[in-house]
Amino acid sequence: MTLTELRYIIALQETGHFGKAADNCFVSQPTLSVAVKKLEEELGVCLFERSRGQVTCTPIGEKIVNQARYVLEQSERIRELAQLGIDPLGSPLALGAIHTVGPYLFPRVIPEVRALAPQMPLYIEENMTANLRERLRSGKLDAIIIALPFNEPEVVTQTLYEEPFVVLLPAEHPLSQLSTIAAEQLFQENVLLLGEGHCFRDQVLAACPGLQQHLARSDRLTQSVVEGSSLETLKHMVASGMGISVLPQSAAEVAPYGKGVLCTRPLSGPSAMRSVALAWRASFPRHQALDVIGTAVRRATTPTSTLAAE
Repeated sequence: MTLTELRYIIALQETGHFGKAADNCFVSQPTLSVAVKKLEEELGVCLFERSRGQVTCTPIGEKIVNQARYVLEQSERIRELAQLGIDPLGSPLALGAIHTVGPYLFPRVIPEVRALAPQMPLYIEENMTANLRERLRSGKLDAIIIALPFNEPEVVTQTLYEEPFVVLLPAEHPLSQLSTIAAEQLFQENVLLLGEGHCFRDQVLAACPGLQQHLARSDRLTQSVVEGSSLETLKHMVASGMGISVLPQSAAEVAPYGKGVLCTRPLSGPSAMRSVALAWRASFPRHQALDVIGTAVRRATTPTSTLAAE
C-alpha cells in the first residue's frame, strides 16, 4: 500500500470514473486501474462497484477512502513538521520566565524578537522556577529565563545579564539620605519580601546574611518580615508606608508612582545582584531560535542591566 494508491482511490471516489480520476492524478487510465486493482487484492476486499460508465464505492470502500483522506492529511503534517526543521524561525517558540523577570524584560525583548524573527511568535508563560523546571523537562516549554544557579540534568544554561539589587523605600525615609545601603542597616526595618517558593526571596536573604536570623530574634511588635505575592504588591506596600523592600533594579524602575513618593538606593555587597540566564534542553534542535532570544535580550539593554558579553 502506498500513498500514491491512496490518492488514486480518493480521486476515483470523487469522480466516479476511471478516466477522469486518471486525468486528475496525471497518469494514464491503465496505470490507475492496475493500481486500484492491486490495492483491492492486497486488502482482500472490493473497494468499488464497476458498471458501464459509472464507478461507485462499496460500503467498506467508502470507509477505506475516508481513512485514506485522513492518512494523506497526516502525511502532509509530516511535511510541515519537516519544514519547521528547515526553517527553525518559522514557528512559535514556547518561552517561560520567572515572575520577577518576565513582566519587566518581555516588553523590551518582544519587539526585538519581532524584528529578528517576524515569523516566530512567542508563547509566553510566567511561573515559579520549580514549575518552569518541570515544564521545560516535559517539553511543554522550549526555553526558560531564570536566575542562576539552575542545575538540571541535560539542560544547558547561558548567562544573559547581571542585575543589581536595590532597596526601595519611601522618599522621606531616613535611609534615603545614604548613597548606598548595607545589609546590616535593614535589620532595624520592616522588610517586605516575596513569599515562600519565590527564588528571589532566597536571593535577597543570601545577599543579606543574618537578616532572617536577626528578625527571628527581634521583637515582632517593632519589626518583621512582611510577605507579598509579587514585586508589584511589595512596591504598593512600600508606598503605603508598610516598610521597605529589596528589588531587582529593573523592577524598581517601573514604579507607577510620581516623584517624591518612592526612591531607590543600591544595596551594597558582592552578593547583592543576580545572574539571569536562558535555559533549554540539550536536545532542543532549534538553536537559531535560541540565538534570536539571546540576541533580543542583549539588544534590550537598559541602564539598570549590564548584559553579559556575547
